[in-house]
Amino acid sequence: MIAGKVGSVALKLIYRQHAIKRMYERRISEAEIHRALETGQVIEDYPNDMPHPSALLLGMAGTKAVHVVYADSSEGDERIIITVYEPDPAIWHEDLKTRR
Repeated sequence: MIAGKVGSVALKLIYRQHAIKRMYERRISEAEIHRALETGQVIEDYPNDMPHPSALLLGMAGTKAVHVVYADSSEGDERIIITVYEPDPAIWHEDLKTRR
């Protein structure tokens, strides 16, 4: 696990081991994830995920579209990054928000 902060918000980012592995494999940097979180919007909610409800966010890191699956801690001071990826056009419509 590694930690970071989002912009000027006092929200601590916790990267799960899975997310770190995927970041490395997919060549998505921590800076790109920060930009995606700052510019993004939630496109799917997963309220029944455990141990915390999670969400899928679409954000932009420059011209690169990034999907970030995250969960917020129950205390609200931590955002747990579960996985990250660039949306696949075979799975997502052109808006990158709607599954095919």
